[in-house]
Amino acid sequence: MAILRILEFPDPRLRTRARPVARVDDRIRRLADDLLETMYAAPGIGLAATQVDVHERVIAVDVSEERNQPLIFVNPEITPLGEERQEYQEGCLSVPGFFETVSRPARIRVRALDREGRPFELEADGLLAVCIQHEVDHLEGRLFVDYLSALKRQRIRAKLEKQRQRA
Repeated sequence: MAILRILEFPDPRLRTRARPVARVDDRIRRLADDLLETMYAAPGIGLAATQVDVHERVIAVDVSEERNQPLIFVNPEITPLGEERQEYQEGCLSVPGFFETVSRPARIRVRALDREGRPFELEADGLLAVCIQHEVDHLEGRLFVDYLSALKRQRIRAKLEKQRQRA
C-alpha cells in the first residue's frame, strides 16, 4: 500500500470526470487499498480516486469513530430516497482547512461493486450519506465549494493560493 498525493483546489485535474471501471482486478484492489491508506493518513473520512489523479470511478469511505469500517465503492450510482434534505458542515482533503454548510438529500441508496467486484446495494443517511455523495461528486468533477456562492469560492481559492505561496 502507498500514501498518494492529494490534489488541491483549484487544480484543474479535480474537474476531470472519472471513467467507469471495466473490471475489478488487482490494480483496482491496490488502488482501493491506497485510497484507504491515504484517507486514514490525511486524516479524512472519504477519498475519491479523482483526488489522487486517478480518473476511475472508485471511492473509499469510513465514517466510524474507530476507523475500522472501511467501505469501497466501485462505479457507485446514487439514488436519493425522498425529498428531505439535510445540511452538514463539509470539509474536503482537496480543500484543506475549510468547512462550509452544504445541503444534500438526507437519505440515499447507492449501488456499486465492492473491492472484489461483487455488486451490492446500501441505504444510507446521516454522515454516511453525506460522505458518499461528496465523494461521488468528485468522480463527476465537482467539489463541495461548487455548492457555495461564487464569492465564497473565490475567497477560499485565494486563501489556498496564498498559503501555497508561503510554503
